[in-house]
Amino acid sequence: MARLGSWIEPFPEGIYVKPADAWVDPARPKPRALVTHGHADHARGGHANVWATAETLAIMECRYGPQNGVPVAYGESIRLGDVSIGFAPAGHVLGSAQIVLEYRGERVVVSGDYKRRPDPTCAPFEPVPCDIFITEATFGLPVFRHPDTGSEIDRLLARLHANPDRCVLVGAYALGKAQRIIMELRARGHEAPIHIHGALQRLCDLYDAHGVALGDLRPATGLPRDEFRGRIVLAPPGALNDRWSRRLPEPITAMASGWMRIRQRARQRNVELPLIISDHADWDELTGTLIEIAPQEVWVTHGREDALIHWCAMHQIRARELNLVGYEDEDD
Repeated sequence: MARLGSWIEPFPEGIYVKPADAWVDPARPKPRALVTHGHADHARGGHANVWATAETLAIMECRYGPQNGVPVAYGESIRLGDVSIGFAPAGHVLGSAQIVLEYRGERVVVSGDYKRRPDPTCAPFEPVPCDIFITEATFGLPVFRHPDTGSEIDRLLARLHANPDRCVLVGAYALGKAQRIIMELRARGHEAPIHIHGALQRLCDLYDAHGVALGDLRPATGLPRDEFRGRIVLAPPGALNDRWSRRLPEPITAMASGWMRIRQRARQRNVELPLIISDHADWDELTGTLIEIAPQEVWVTHGREDALIHWCAMHQIRARELNLVGYEDEDD
């Protein structure tokens, strides 16, 4: 009898689906690529053919230029070779998807990166029962238990209102995190203009074009210093402490990331206001998802693999580490 999932072969550069002759999130250009979402460690340019959601294809075109892409909607089923392929929401960023592969009575779900928290910028994660669940483990340690997102946004607004002569400069990853912070602020009643670094403009425009109304966004350049007092400014994490930020009036430096749980990381970045807001599942959400989906096997692509594999062993679930390369922790 063939081993469960013998038709799926992990390589350091990605996951190869043999009967479809296609790769999931390959790290190098391939003839056929199935892409879970638009972050650069999962979506590379140069593939001959790409299957992804329409939003992910738009993000790839924004970053890499025209793609020979085939858009696949959530819930739609396509076939490559003898494999039935579907895309289910992953709740990570706009257009993010789990790739559902079915072949000869077996179902394998490649979850990509995912989260279980509500996010006003993307469709929520959809649990898909399966035989093999291929998961990340970015925050796969019990120490990582993310707080309520709303309470973190309230901390940001409280600091802003307590310091009307300063601005709050928030470091946020350009794809997904920046737009989520903006929408969470709007949901908390913050309708004032939000200033953004030029590196965020294209992706904010893309979100707007796909129905995520971000409100009044203005450039964070070309204005008198006093215009930024009492305002929120968003920038890529790398801009927090460079020359660009010196034009701002005594900025309160914040960073929105699950890694802000680790105080040393906040200190290393000179972050005055660490905001624990993550676009990945935390420990309880990773393990809770496995309980809910109840797969026969769990394959772990990247992150804190050892702890999650140990948890699986304690719960009588077979698990293995895939040792894929190129997936990064990002600035989350």
